[in-house]
Amino acid sequence: MNHDIESLYPFLYADTSNMDAVLELVRQSTVDKAREIIDLRASVLERDADRLLECAGKMAERFADGGRLMAFGNGGSSTDAQDLASLFLSPAGDARPLPAFGLTNDIAVITALCNDVGFDVVFARQIAAFGRAKDIAVGLSTSGDSTNLLRAFDEAARRGMFTVGIAGYNGGRMSELDSIDYLFVVPSPSVHRIQEAQTTMYHALWELTVELLAERPSHD
Repeated sequence: MNHDIESLYPFLYADTSNMDAVLELVRQSTVDKAREIIDLRASVLERDADRLLECAGKMAERFADGGRLMAFGNGGSSTDAQDLASLFLSPAGDARPLPAFGLTNDIAVITALCNDVGFDVVFARQIAAFGRAKDIAVGLSTSGDSTNLLRAFDEAARRGMFTVGIAGYNGGRMSELDSIDYLFVVPSPSVHRIQEAQTTMYHALWELTVELLAERPSHD
């Protein structure tokens, strides 16, 4: 564990008697991490740009038909899911607000399901209760292995929902599911870089969806 931390933050283990050397290590560590995420974002864009556009188009179709977005994840991915939902629900500028919510927002529901049934169903049960065929389910995970996400995707697919997965590493068990319509994988061994790139990815997905929806002819 100490070796792993030292590799991430070498300046913490440097000889503090030479402050110039420590500051140089801090500078180089920051530059290296910035270069890593820039390169990772570029590789993801090159590989998935067309699929992101396709996915956004299908999401725009669902919203145009009265659909809603349900986002979910665990830990830091839960925060990202809530951020994604807030992008649609309370967008910046004059973009149209769209119905979206995070499935970890209601702590009473989460703790009731965990206590009475099990953590594996905290998302699937909510999708079973609220999900409609015109809706969208978006699940985020760094590992791609969270059982509660896998069960949520299966439940969403059973209900005819449009499903989008955002994972890291090699996609984990999410890459084995037939219930995910579009899976986007950030191929990195670093949780930090994965989540940074995933944030960029779902912001792009939101922006594309809103733009494509605005281009659709109005039926008002």
